[in-house]
Amino acid sequence: MFAARRVFNVQKRIRSTMDTAGGGNSLPSASCPDGQKRRVCYYYDAGIANVDYGAEHCMVPRRVDMAHALVRSYGLLDDMKRLRTRPATEHEIRAVHDAEYVGLLRDLTPEGFSAYGSSSMRSKAEAFDVGKVLKYKNGGQSIDNPAIAGLWDYCQRYAGGSLAAARALASGEADIAINWSGGMHHACKARASGFCYVNDISLAIKDLLRHFRRVLYVDIDVHHGDGVETEFLESYRVMTVSFHQRTMDFFPENTGFVNDVGEGKGKYRALNVPMKKGMDDEGYHRMFKPVMAKVMEVFQPEAIVMQCGADSLSGDRLGRLNLSIAGHAQCVAFMRSFNVPLLLLGGGGYTINHVAACWCYETAVALGKEIDDNIPKHWYDHYYKSQSYKLHYPVSKARRNDNTEKYITKKINDVFNNLSNLEEAMPSVQFKDPKGGSIDTKALFYESPPEEEGDPMERLQRRCEEKDMRCFLVELGKRQMTLDTDPQLHRPEVVKKYRL
Repeated sequence: MFAARRVFNVQKRIRSTMDTAGGGNSLPSASCPDGQKRRVCYYYDAGIANVDYGAEHCMVPRRVDMAHALVRSYGLLDDMKRLRTRPATEHEIRAVHDAEYVGLLRDLTPEGFSAYGSSSMRSKAEAFDVGKVLKYKNGGQSIDNPAIAGLWDYCQRYAGGSLAAARALASGEADIAINWSGGMHHACKARASGFCYVNDISLAIKDLLRHFRRVLYVDIDVHHGDGVETEFLESYRVMTVSFHQRTMDFFPENTGFVNDVGEGKGKYRALNVPMKKGMDDEGYHRMFKPVMAKVMEVFQPEAIVMQCGADSLSGDRLGRLNLSIAGHAQCVAFMRSFNVPLLLLGGGGYTINHVAACWCYETAVALGKEIDDNIPKHWYDHYYKSQSYKLHYPVSKARRNDNTEKYITKKINDVFNNLSNLEEAMPSVQFKDPKGGSIDTKALFYESPPEEEGDPMERLQRRCEEKDMRCFLVELGKRQMTLDTDPQLHRPEVVKKYRL
């Protein structure tokens, strides 16, 4: 009887929250009286585009360059302040990761890993799950975290972007900060995991805690945000909420269940919303919006970090959810509507044209702008042929949705029960004002927008043409010198034959 009454009360709270949540709050900010507008800043580092995980690997960092190219071609760069590219320092990265592991990332090279007689380097790397061959129950195998060229530089670049974005929010100079190269939520304190080496999200959250009393982390990647949850498992100042596919043998295994709620002082501050294959927009939003509205009401965060992994989209190479780009972006719009400082990060996503289209659209959502569905002509436009050169592509109709009405209702009830426990615990917690110090905004932002390099293929062609011209002029000079010094070459028949 008591249990039945409690379920009824939970369902009543859900209906109430859904009624008040609607499509979001669209709250105005002090800087932007118009509820649809926000001050947005943006981080982009061109050096990340050339990172190569290997020909057979699912992770393609060039997708960030593709997203940037779309953002640029839609004219969105003019509406955002640009953050200076600044790699994270070793000292900053060690705020989350063990010194020995950081030292390995710094010193490891593909040559050192593969060299004959370098078994100690290989074994050390594999102990941290870098370069380690993983074997699966179906007989397959892979190297999720390869010893790639420029590994340390890559980690510094994307982690530096997330730190810069966090500091932009803390400075008060931006309402929303974007770093699509970040979002590496699987990296652990002393090991790589799930294509992630350095957990830039945890670094950014720790930096935000120097300025904000409570930080909320929201993860809409298809995979559970295990690395971030583990880092703040016992923290009462950070709440982690992850919406993810939780099916048998799906990575990461044995994490992200609804009864995983945190530990110690952090109990009930980890919230997990597991889903089955085929979850569509409607079912996802039925879970996401009421849950996040209640989280905002109970936890009252002063800053939000949102991991926008695009592998939850329909047609992803690894994920098996069935969200549209518009459905994915509605989650971003919903969190934006609360007008709390918001850090947007990338994450997973392995069908790279879908990823780039999604993150470009969500950049427009952050700005409060609507952009045309027709993809502008630019140097990556051929990648979008399969989606008819449209930003929004149709979701799969063949994908079966295993999330029944009964399953969705049960999971929402379970999550709201966990939230009710948090609601009871919150009044007893005393939060002190953090003393983060001042932030040098001049060092943080470019004074004028950085010059865009343009189409990489056009640059290559131009450089080849310049080289050909230099070679031509050098050859012409040599011929002229020969003509000047050899009288025999002045004969008319020689000049005509060799066009001297």
